[in-house]
Amino acid sequence: MNFVKMLAVSAAAIAGFMPLSAWAQSFTIKDVAGREVTFDKPVERVILGEGRMLYAVAPIEKEDPFAKIVGWRNDLWTTDKDGFNAYVEKFPKGKELPFLGNLTDGTVQTETVVKLHPDVMLLPIGNKAAADEVKLEEMLGGIGVKIVYIDFREHILANTEPSLKILGQIFGHEDRAEAVASFWKEQMARVTDKLKAANPPKPNVFMYRAAGLVECCGTFGPDNFGLMVDWAGGHNLGSDFLPGYTGSINAEQVVASNPDVIVVTGSNWCESKNAKDFVNVGPNAAATFGDSRKALNALMENPAFTGSRAVAGGNVHAIWHQFYTSPYQFVAVQQLAKWFHPNLFADLDPDATFKEFHEKFLPVAYQPGYWVDAKAGE
Repeated sequence: MNFVKMLAVSAAAIAGFMPLSAWAQSFTIKDVAGREVTFDKPVERVILGEGRMLYAVAPIEKEDPFAKIVGWRNDLWTTDKDGFNAYVEKFPKGKELPFLGNLTDGTVQTETVVKLHPDVMLLPIGNKAAADEVKLEEMLGGIGVKIVYIDFREHILANTEPSLKILGQIFGHEDRAEAVASFWKEQMARVTDKLKAANPPKPNVFMYRAAGLVECCGTFGPDNFGLMVDWAGGHNLGSDFLPGYTGSINAEQVVASNPDVIVVTGSNWCESKNAKDFVNVGPNAAATFGDSRKALNALMENPAFTGSRAVAGGNVHAIWHQFYTSPYQFVAVQQLAKWFHPNLFADLDPDATFKEFHEKFLPVAYQPGYWVDAKAGE
């Protein structure tokens, strides 16, 4: 009998002697991969297979988002240093947690996962193919570690609310998950209901993905930020060329499409080895808007953009990249709607919306800076 099978048999034998009170606390969830995962007791130890899952855990586990987290991937640190700092300054435990590698590039060390004795490893749905390839579920299942898939990136309409509710079950705060999901729907409706009634013309929008980190012209297909553009009353040009939620198109296609609006996604990528000339927008970035505008205008000097209606009309903007992998999409949709239809949404204040969300649900204070407009000559 091999080691994994032996561990599985041992776990089953132990379960047979568990008292009825333990089974009374058991629960089953259905993850976004359609898998039913049963826990025989409340979850106490969690690994975040993507560090940016903290954005979704925080409103569920508000008192201390790190209370049950025993390890996480380092992507929050590399892709949003200001967001990382905001949380670890208030909760120093976060800085001491071990970083794990990325399953999709083969840098996860399963020995480290085992040593952390987690009850569950949360993975983004985009990691499932890699997990299946290395038989991760079978290996971890043999020592009693569950895998649960959530998604705030690939299929945001279908999976955001279920993913929040999954986290509510895992962290024992189903009521909070419901409250966050309700807030999400209410704030989205402030845009979608008004657009449905007014039915304004849709501007052609080019989303430049991770500008300064990804070469031109990375963008989004018909989901993620592409879908957010649609929800905000625009036409996402990337959807005309890409079948998936993300990818790249060539500069000639951008020139031929001649966008009315250009929106780049930015963040504090100072710890990312490939970052250069990025636009820093996100938490606590308002103080450096001058530098962000200069970086944004410099990006528009690329021949893919210089002759566009967007540049000529001053309709160039930057928005926080991490809206694309968090349950905060409603904020991005509100700000996009203001850019696309300024008169229709003149009274909408996305800053106030996000500040309210922080006050109701998040343990860190709101720090403005999540978007910036380009201004000629600056």
